[in-house]
Amino acid sequence: MKKGNLVALATVAFLALATAALASTGGEGHAVDGGVLLKDFLYRCFNFAVTFGILAYFITKPIRKGLAGRREGIAQALAQAETARQEAEAKFAEYDGKLAKASAEIEEIYAEIRREGELEREKILLNAREMAEKIKQEAEKTAAHEVTKACSELRQETARMAVSLAENLLKRDFTADDNTRLVNEYMHKVGELN
Repeated sequence: MKKGNLVALATVAFLALATAALASTGGEGHAVDGGVLLKDFLYRCFNFAVTFGILAYFITKPIRKGLAGRREGIAQALAQAETARQEAEAKFAEYDGKLAKASAEIEEIYAEIRREGELEREKILLNAREMAEKIKQEAEKTAAHEVTKACSELRQETARMAVSLAENLLKRDFTADDNTRLVNEYMHKVGELN
């Protein structure tokens, strides 16, 4: 506190005490001399002023130092808070940049995966078409082979049946005279060859 404020405060306190002392003597008929009361009041006021002056002298320096120290502490705390705020903003900006960069990288990776997926899909479809064509050709080749084999087997079966039928017909219609005649004809032809 400033010295002028301190003096004004002491004066107000003195006047308040004087008013209270005078008000307390004006009532109930005590038979006490007014001069004694005034002396007592002045002594008490003087005592209060001296005590207040001594306290003010010894306490103002520590209070001022404490307030100055508190002011410095608050100023340091504000400076530290400002520094922390700036650092936090810098960290936020750094992390925001990293987040934006990571988001861009994620989008890029996603687009690359999508492109690779499309290429792989096209490759799979192409392989499937080629495989289907090969299977079709193999099936056609196998079918043609099976048809050829079936035709061959059918011819063999037809030939067997024809031989069997001819044999049955010969057995049924061929006689001993026909046998003799065939043997003679065969012998005659063999003889002509020699």
